Amino acid sequence: MYTVGIITSSDSGYAGKREDKSAEVIKKYVESRGFKVEKYILVPDDKEMLKEAFIKMSDDLKLNLVLSTGGTGFSPRDVTPEATKEIIQREAQGIADAIRMYSLQITKRAMLSRATSGIRNKTLIVNLPGSPKACEEALDFVLEDLKHGIDILNETAKDCARK
Repeated sequence: MYTVGIITSSDSGYAGKREDKSAEVIKKYVESRGFKVEKYILVPDDKEMLKEAFIKMSDDLKLNLVLSTGGTGFSPRDVTPEATKEIIQREAQGIADAIRMYSLQITKRAMLSRATSGIRNKTLIVNLPGSPKACEEALDFVLEDLKHGIDILNETAKDCARK
């Protein structure tokens, strides 16, 4: 079973002014596909708090996958990609690029995403969009292939050859 952490970056959600529907969608989606959500953290759009949440899920909880939602746009408060880049040890930019390319088939506004992805220790970290619909679309496109990446990262892949 793959373990998952969900981090939402939202000033209004953190202040209790908005319900975190994206995290609900992510949790429901990944659990319906055999993943187990171990931790959920809601933080404001604050780089240091985001970094702390990513590090806790990777270093302390040793989760396989951390999915963040929100904070990847153009607003001056959107700092999720910067926080992610500061704590990862290796980039896995192909994941974020694939999500953007797929999302561009749905909306041209996907070009405005600054999301990133990478690896910290044996944890794969992926920034997802902020909207519930876009989260589900992105996960629908990449989640099955992320399992293979997690298996390789944790040296449990039976066949690492390209299919």
